[in-house]
Amino acid sequence: MEIVPTGNETITEFVLLGFYDIPELHFLFFIVFTAVYVFIIIGNMLIIVAVVSSQRLHKPMYIFLVNLSFLEILYTSTVMPKMLEGFLQEATISVAGCLLQFFIFGSLATAECLLLAVMAYDRYLAICYPLHYPLLMGPRRCMGLVVTTWLSGFMVDGLVVALVAQLRFCGPNHIDQFYCDFMPLVGLACSDPRVAQVTTLILSVFCLTVPFGLILTSYARIAMAVLRVPAGASRRKAFSTCSSHLAVVTTFYGTLMILYVAPSAVHSRHLSKVFSLLYTVVTPLFNPVIYTLRNKAVHQALRKILCIKQT
Repeated sequence: MEIVPTGNETITEFVLLGFYDIPELHFLFFIVFTAVYVFIIIGNMLIIVAVVSSQRLHKPMYIFLVNLSFLEILYTSTVMPKMLEGFLQEATISVAGCLLQFFIFGSLATAECLLLAVMAYDRYLAICYPLHYPLLMGPRRCMGLVVTTWLSGFMVDGLVVALVAQLRFCGPNHIDQFYCDFMPLVGLACSDPRVAQVTTLILSVFCLTVPFGLILTSYARIAMAVLRVPAGASRRKAFSTCSSHLAVVTTFYGTLMILYVAPSAVHSRHLSKVFSLLYTVVTPLFNPVIYTLRNKAVHQALRKILCIKQT
């Protein structure tokens, strides 16, 4: 990153404005989002502990779930501490720190896009090909898919960060967001950001539409297979298995597509921040709730752990 002086000063940091225009609510927001952050960490950690400690949950579906929880702990922890700091004082971040935050958060979000598609494909195989499922989704393939999602996320966003790092920033240094996001960051560039913008748009379209298309295809085939089953417990169980996943997918992909594929649809900076909150805070918040309350196996494992600790 080339840091360019403005007058006699040199830009060494950015200021994250966050929700600067409603200072009267900052203390309330700090309390609420601190509680939400603690709940996200504890909730997702409980899912990880439940799956790891329960032998009956050592299956592909729950291995993917553990990785989803781990992803959400990491990328929430990448964003929320600075957001909470902004409620108490001016939140500043160094230029290198801003790029690092953008890289880590973007990589984890991309990895989650791919992981959600893998989870949908896993449910498709389990429901539509139950007899062949152990062969189709064996331990090697399961771990291979997990590693691929993580590596792909960091490779894709590594390219974007490399392009952003070539831009010149000569002021102003105020980012109108509560974290270092792509659009507000390149909006401050003094040099031409079109290469970075076009590349990011292409990668965003690919990393969002392809996995989302795979998810829709998987669930369409699941629906067709389930509808051929006589109404009863089997049909309800199949739909229940997928409903929690669909709830996460709808929130996560919907907000990302609006922000990164069609950013012109968001005409208000306040609305942009609300959409950002949906996938940085709300989705990780719902994940432990959905998967513990709607999934009997995880629920039973958690109850067993809590009962052991109480005794």
